[in-house]
Amino acid sequence: MSGVWVFKNGVVRLVENPGPGSRQGASRGKVLVHLPTNEVVTSYAVLERMLTNLGWERYYDDPDLFQFHKRSTVHLISLPKNFNKLKSMHMYDIVVKNRNVFEVRDS
Repeated sequence: MSGVWVFKNGVVRLVENPGPGSRQGASRGKVLVHLPTNEVVTSYAVLERMLTNLGWERYYDDPDLFQFHKRSTVHLISLPKNFNKLKSMHMYDIVVKNRNVFEVRDS
């Protein structure tokens, strides 16, 4: 994982260094992996199944976002409605809130 951590508007995020031949926009070079099954998350249906099994519930408050909330915590996972717009910062948010369950890897 390389890049620069940027603090803006009260949020810290990793801005990755684009390597040669890398694409702009969504991080097509990264994948989210469910460690217990070693399964790559390929859709929101797959992710929802995995998060539901971990105690997360869908949160339908904002129609423009795909969100999950865990009752036992204050955590909220907010993702773009379109899975193709999922970026590495969203993946790392899932990893941080589900330690030892998910991992971001190079594709």
